[in-house]
Amino acid sequence: MKFPLLKSLGIVGLVAFGISGAQAGDALTVVSWGGAYTKSQIEAYHKPYTAKYGTKIQSEDYNGGLAEIRAQVEAGKITWDVVDLEVSDAARGCDDGLFEKISAGSLPNGINGALPAKDFIPGALQECAVGTIVWSTIYAYDADKYSGSKPSTISDFFNLKKFPGKRGMRKVPKVNLEWALMADGVDGKDVYKVLATKAGQDRAFKKLDSIKDQVLWWEAGAQPPQMLADGEVVMTSAYNGRIFNAAVTEKKNFNIVWDRQLFSFDLYAIVKGTPRLKEALRYVQFSTASEQLANQARWISYGPTRKSSIKLISTHATAGIKMMPHMPTAPNNFKTAVLENAEFWSDNGDELNERFNSWLAK
Repeated sequence: MKFPLLKSLGIVGLVAFGISGAQAGDALTVVSWGGAYTKSQIEAYHKPYTAKYGTKIQSEDYNGGLAEIRAQVEAGKITWDVVDLEVSDAARGCDDGLFEKISAGSLPNGINGALPAKDFIPGALQECAVGTIVWSTIYAYDADKYSGSKPSTISDFFNLKKFPGKRGMRKVPKVNLEWALMADGVDGKDVYKVLATKAGQDRAFKKLDSIKDQVLWWEAGAQPPQMLADGEVVMTSAYNGRIFNAAVTEKKNFNIVWDRQLFSFDLYAIVKGTPRLKEALRYVQFSTASEQLANQARWISYGPTRKSSIKLISTHATAGIKMMPHMPTAPNNFKTAVLENAEFWSDNGDELNERFNSWLAK
């Protein structure tokens, strides 16, 4: 399957199911990324679902990837039911038979009556997964550490002379290679065309070489704000919602640099072979309804994937501030945004991961 990143699908592979009383009593395991993001799902999805249907939701955390899912499916011992995934993993896992197919027609219409295939933003529906949020990788810094000039561009992230100090970066090639090329002068619209070439890859790694000895690598999404708070780094890549949460709920003076943000979706998929398939589908249907997606946006600054949810976004659930200005897609934040090309990473990820890991080991 070549998943269409820029158009929604109406797949007809799975019908909606009713739930038996016995099955509804079983706990459902939903796996996500932990921290403030999982908290937003607990508040917006898990608790209301349990209140409505009586099913207990068991929440577990992971750091992404398909290894554990593949191991469960191949062993025929499924303990995870629903998993929150990045786009490339959702597509690859579907290709590899790790996830159940989900029909767009089995999802609820928008609150305005719009059919799912029209209501979800382009790219948010895949053959085996349903988008829940629009998120971005940005970089952030602790404003308390800067009394004069402050970082404002992706080039500043790579400028150790102007802004000395340790950087935090996720321990994967994705985003790092794109940012390296854009910091080296490649336009956002051309970055994947350049990165698809050997010369472009060499150029990206050469740019990363320029800061390599000043980088601290992170793996879990909760790490970057903690690294900033502890003074381990002066700036770090991060998921925008994690920095928002630290600034709003923990009162940290962290600033987000939106220049060249790489935005994407997270999606829910159902693990192939789960004995709780009907319950898992009902949970996905419930969680991706207009109201629930808008409710999640009250807890963390990730945008909903349904158009009908946008007008429902209001204020933060506890802080009371307006949420729209903090979304990746807010006009002031979106000027130089680049859509993460998940198809590129699905096709080239193995090769670039291997090269990245070899580069790290040098």
